[in-house]
Amino acid sequence: MSTDLQFLIERARSYKMTGEEREEQARSFAYGNTRLENDNITRADIDEAARTMKDEEKVEPVSVCS
Repeated sequence: MSTDLQFLIERARSYKMTGEEREEQARSFAYGNTRLENDNITRADIDEAARTMKDEEKVEPVSVCS
């Protein structure tokens, strides 16, 4: 393995992603995997699903038990 490649691997091991980077990576992963199963999926579909999920997290759960 070249020293340049070793350097990059070590640098990647200690890199801490930001929340925004994690979100983008998750969306990219979701897009890539769903696209394999359904050619009609678009990045806009994934973005909309992510927004919906984020909005649902903000809603406080309602107890149906008394």
